[in-house]
Amino acid sequence: MDGTTVPYIRNCGETDAADLVKLENSEELIETDETSDSKIDGKTLEKDDPYAYLDRNDFTSEKFKIEIRGLPKYYGIAELKKLLNDKLKLGSNKVKPPKRGNYWNWIYVCFRSEEDRLNAIKALNGYTWKSKVLSAEANPAPDPLVKKRKQIVCEQKSDTPDKKSKPDGRSQEECLKDSTTPYWNISYEDQIKRKQENIRELLIDLGHKLVRGNSALASWLDGQKVKHGGLPCELWDIRRSPVCDGYRNKCEFSIGLNEDTGERTVGFRLGSYVRGFTGVAPVDSLSHIPTRMKEAAKSFEKFVQQSELGVFNPETHEGNWRQLTTRLSNSTGQLMLIIGIHPQLLPDVQLEKLKEDVKNYFFNEEGKICNVTSLYLQYIVKKQSGKELPPLQHLAGETHINETLLGMKFRVSPEAFFQVNTTAAEVLYSSVRELVEPTQDTTLVDICCGTGSIGLTLSKVCLQHSHTHKKVEAMGMKFVKSMLSGVQGVYEIVEEAKVLGLELSTEAVSDAKTNAVNNNVTNCEFFAGRAEVIISSIVNRATKKDVIAVVDPPRAGLHRNALVQLRRIENLTKLVFLSCDPKAAMKNFVSLALPSSKTYRGAPWVPIRAVAVDMFPHTAHCELVVYFERLHSETQKALSEDSTVLSTVQTLSEDVSVISTV
Repeated sequence: MDGTTVPYIRNCGETDAADLVKLENSEELIETDETSDSKIDGKTLEKDDPYAYLDRNDFTSEKFKIEIRGLPKYYGIAELKKLLNDKLKLGSNKVKPPKRGNYWNWIYVCFRSEEDRLNAIKALNGYTWKSKVLSAEANPAPDPLVKKRKQIVCEQKSDTPDKKSKPDGRSQEECLKDSTTPYWNISYEDQIKRKQENIRELLIDLGHKLVRGNSALASWLDGQKVKHGGLPCELWDIRRSPVCDGYRNKCEFSIGLNEDTGERTVGFRLGSYVRGFTGVAPVDSLSHIPTRMKEAAKSFEKFVQQSELGVFNPETHEGNWRQLTTRLSNSTGQLMLIIGIHPQLLPDVQLEKLKEDVKNYFFNEEGKICNVTSLYLQYIVKKQSGKELPPLQHLAGETHINETLLGMKFRVSPEAFFQVNTTAAEVLYSSVRELVEPTQDTTLVDICCGTGSIGLTLSKVCLQHSHTHKKVEAMGMKFVKSMLSGVQGVYEIVEEAKVLGLELSTEAVSDAKTNAVNNNVTNCEFFAGRAEVIISSIVNRATKKDVIAVVDPPRAGLHRNALVQLRRIENLTKLVFLSCDPKAAMKNFVSLALPSSKTYRGAPWVPIRAVAVDMFPHTAHCELVVYFERLHSETQKALSEDSTVLSTVQTLSEDVSVISTV
């Protein structure tokens, strides 16, 4: 992602393979009808010039990017930023490490202007840092789409074409299925087996990485492997999705050109822009999308085809129509549409006409058949430093949709996070409850809580009020009068087991508070802010001895500073981590278990139990839930002794088995 357009929509657990494509390309993925060379400031930009984008007026980090080489073997990104911005006063905007390799002797650094870039090159060339002489040069990347186009032309002229780019004979429909739902032609039973085995292999890898990060865990890991068949923790059987087809309650459709027909299409991309793809294919054949969403996409496609405005071109950044987001309630049937456009330089009069046209289409004209209950317009533009992205504009209908989860009602706003598979989310949250085992003496801290669904469902099922009855003589204590046995002077003391939720999106927090009220839940509080900033103060509000954190972060995982804060909170002894991309979360898992240091204070966290929940049938993805506990030094010593005993017993058992065989 390159600092793009789309306002904050938390995407943890809500995207499958189709959305992964969206995440790779979200800024530059929408095709236009224009195929001719473009003109900017009177200058013609050639289609086959891979650096033509540098002459556009819009900002891209590639314009003012430099490559720094000769870096020392050991350094941190924060340390490098401090050198660039604090010591050398260069004002870097973004630091981009290489994608592969653990040792970065070179790195990309982006700036916001040509002047800043030139100053950086001048200051860094020949500069000595940690006994290493640095060098710096401008090094923008070629446009991947143009690069691929030139490659295809060269191969057509060559007698020995590249085998990798040779057509494989698949139809567009098959390509889209393989891209978005790669398990579409595999039985569900086999899908489940594959995912369970994938999680098992991932946990084995986690065990190796835990010891590499903290060698003191070696004896603990040996004991765990003996207990759990070579795994670092207990692994439960994968939990199935109750619904396998049409399960998605949210989809983000791209608007572009169908490469087979040349028509404007609302659908999914066949590949990422960085791999040279911009074509969009219809989603009629995809089994994981509900029929109503498909009908809405097809209906809006007709509107776009008839529009005088063009679709957005990711290569030239011209055109307007960009994206259609759909949200569908499983329980109420409410359908929300969020239409994303790039306003370009359209006058206000034309933008107002566009809004009226869209509203009339879905509420009074042909699109009325879709039964849209909520309609929004979104300006998708590049975020500028120091400026907020334009808010969504409500055009017609209701402002929210409502969903039911484990018997509780939830209000979902346009940009709030809600699990993409509602019925499987019930399985997921029930699994969290089994792993956590909260009691009436538990304070639950719901980190990245979204609309409060985890905390509220656990509050209802597990964290009900505890109470005792006795005569109260002390004044100032919170109590309510009891009518038990009609005896006056007997009072019920109410001790509420607290749920404390924190979330970055203020809109989602507002939803969470409303959801608590609507479900008559009085023992929950929700706070807006970055987890790494407010987590300590939130946990300090815990009133119970047993404090458990539930972490459900975005796909990329928790910010490093949030992990540091979690390690430092001594009364936080248990943690449950939900990950929609376990491979991406691996770094977080390892950081939780790092040895105590000036940065990572407090005892390390180690995995105890894990379970996968199939939130995304027909894809290779599933949600992994891992339960961690603190491993204190005395516990580690005891486990080490147990490990030795277990290992000895296992060896003796094997010896006896060999003797018996002989």
